[in-house]
Amino acid sequence: RGDDFESSLLSLEKLDRASPDLWPEQLPGVAEFAASCKNPITNSPPKWMAALETEDIEMLKELGSLTTANMMEKVKGLQNLAYQLGLEESREMTRGKFLNVLERPKK
Repeated sequence: RGDDFESSLLSLEKLDRASPDLWPEQLPGVAEFAASCKNPITNSPPKWMAALETEDIEMLKELGSLTTANMMEKVKGLQNLAYQLGLEESREMTRGKFLNVLERPKK
């Protein structure tokens, strides 16, 4: 009886996945990325790595090795740093306003 049930679920319909209208790309760029991964491995680095310096690559490796909790801590630290920089910028802009640093010269 189990074989009958499984055979009733089997579909012999052939689906043409070549049509972009029938099978639109769910995430833009995934098909292109997948195609680039299928290419034979070469000794040259990917295009996006060409402009990276050694320090950048080391940072990528460091970030890639972080656990989820460590990554969250890193993100929180960056958010705090961005907030502090925003406060400092606000203070400096206020200071510049009081010192008339930002006024245009009158003609």
